[in-house]
Amino acid sequence: MKTAAIIPARLASTRFPAKALAGLNGKPLIQWVWEAVQGTGLFDQVLVATDAPQILQKVREFGGSATLTRADHASGSDRVAEAAAELDAELIFNVQGDEPLIDAPSLSSLLEAFSCPEVRMASLMTPLDDPRELADPNTVKVVVDQDFNALYFSRAPIPFNRDGAASARYWRHIGVYAYRREALLRFVALPPGRLEQLEKLEQLRALEHGLAIRMVPTSYQGIGIDTPQDLERVKALLKASR
Repeated sequence: MKTAAIIPARLASTRFPAKALAGLNGKPLIQWVWEAVQGTGLFDQVLVATDAPQILQKVREFGGSATLTRADHASGSDRVAEAAAELDAELIFNVQGDEPLIDAPSLSSLLEAFSCPEVRMASLMTPLDDPRELADPNTVKVVVDQDFNALYFSRAPIPFNRDGAASARYWRHIGVYAYRREALLRFVALPPGRLEQLEKLEQLRALEHGLAIRMVPTSYQGIGIDTPQDLERVKALLKASR
């Protein structure tokens, strides 16, 4: 079963323009992500999908693989799907271009989820214990059924712990996805859903249209870089881990 990891990277970003090219300890951010994914040894192909010739050139300079996509995609999933349409891989991973610390155990666990033939789409979640994060609308929460299929994603703290039960458990969604190729192409062809538009969460489109998402627990904390402040936070973490 051939596997491909596609890393979407666009030049424009409201909060952090050209972040893919931002320096992180002597290397551009996109290089950190590509090397982390390539270094897992899990994939037959690792490819950056970008709308910017500057990013394409930088990836090729450090020895990575990249392809140029349309500039008008509404989301990273659309960009990944454009690139995936040209590949013969059965499994497609969408690893965000702002996740420099993505690790092999998380991606391996996500890959293992597809040993179950019924799984068409999967993603990661990690335990959420911080009350501040639980209340933060920028932290996406997920609730799952007994088979670890997603029931709902929300920016609100879910489930609501009405009686303050000590057994309440919360999960934070990490936006790394894997799809069977045909499921990805089906997903991006679907019209945006009502709940997706309300929460501004693209993954709700899948649930609204009956496409199950198998959630895979991980200890990875999913430190995405959305702002220059996030970049400094990751620099500090890397320095502390030396």
